[in-house]
Amino acid sequence: MTGNTHVVVAGGGYAGVMAANRLTQRDDVTVTLINPREELVHRVRLHQLVGGSDDALVAYRDVLAERIRLVADTVTRIDAAERSVTLAAGGRLGYDYLIYSAGSRSAEPTVPGAAEFAYPMSVLEEAQRLRAVLDRTPATARVTVVGAGPTGIETAAELAEEGRAVTLVCGGALGPYLHDRGRRSVAGRLAKLGVTVLEGSDTEVRAVTSDAVRLVSGRELPAEVTIWTAGFAVPDLAARSGLSTDALGRVLTDETLTSVDDERVLAAGDSAAPSGLPLRMSCLNATPLGARAADTVLSRLAGRQPDPLHQGLYAQCISLGRKAGIYQFATRSDVAVGVHIGAGLGARIKESVCTGILGHLVKEAKRPGTFRLHRVPGGVAKRRELLRAQQDDEAALAERAV
Repeated sequence: MTGNTHVVVAGGGYAGVMAANRLTQRDDVTVTLINPREELVHRVRLHQLVGGSDDALVAYRDVLAERIRLVADTVTRIDAAERSVTLAAGGRLGYDYLIYSAGSRSAEPTVPGAAEFAYPMSVLEEAQRLRAVLDRTPATARVTVVGAGPTGIETAAELAEEGRAVTLVCGGALGPYLHDRGRRSVAGRLAKLGVTVLEGSDTEVRAVTSDAVRLVSGRELPAEVTIWTAGFAVPDLAARSGLSTDALGRVLTDETLTSVDDERVLAAGDSAAPSGLPLRMSCLNATPLGARAADTVLSRLAGRQPDPLHQGLYAQCISLGRKAGIYQFATRSDVAVGVHIGAGLGARIKESVCTGILGHLVKEAKRPGTFRLHRVPGGVAKRRELLRAQQDDEAALAERAV
């Protein structure tokens, strides 16, 4: 390709900002970042926004390279054949390459009453609304948090540390990703904060009302405020635009993050499903996926074969209020192991991770190409092993269906 290349990045979260910054390595690449807001939502701090200790916002001028054009708008449709996107405010924007980094949000709850009476908090506006509700609610009011993944745990701990009476309804296990040892550590910290933790299959929520949460066991929990953190979904933009997606709506790509439908469309972050085997939705994966998508574009422009995925060093980091946290180690297959760091040191590691995310983006904005995509020993081989296992499972299902 000769002349200037225009890359549109749809979505300005961690993956999108990293990709946009990294693309500025080449002077002949023009980058446009499209995002509904004019500020970066520091999503890993949304539970702090709800707890009142942070606003979870970062000015784009602090993390985005000066050369990047920021368009505060929403993409409503992608026309891959015409290589253009339609904007909510009107008009179309053409591209030579598109990096789709639309992120994720709370799944629409199917439990009766949850949509009407429970408060999600996976995006900025939801968290801000919830904070306003809590500000109007007496400190003695009972708060019920539904969902015991990282968001639910962090929110319960944050509010309990603030002095709230909090019940955490797990609907199963506390911290499903965690190893048993890590789970016990988290349970101990929540107990010290006064959080009532309800675990087990009988704690699934059957209904939500304006002042209570009803469980499948028949138990009814009084709740002046119910917070819903169970489940994640991705925007339906890709599917509505005719791109191939998985069951959740993530863009199906190859191992270079290139769409299976169009080599000019790439996907990164929570909305990408490389080879139908997506990585866990997390900032841990989003940032390097953004870098990898940018590298694929840059490699093609340079006439080189893009590298495949080789991510590793998996873990999960959860804050437990401002004074404690847990860093759960895991294998290359992202399975938790019996080693974790907790208490005060865990909190300091979590804080360093939160600040480090922005640090990576700032550094890439100033010196594009400096973010290191670590080549984990055996990373590519392990990924291929997982893909082969997936293909074998699909073949076995096909045989049984004949």
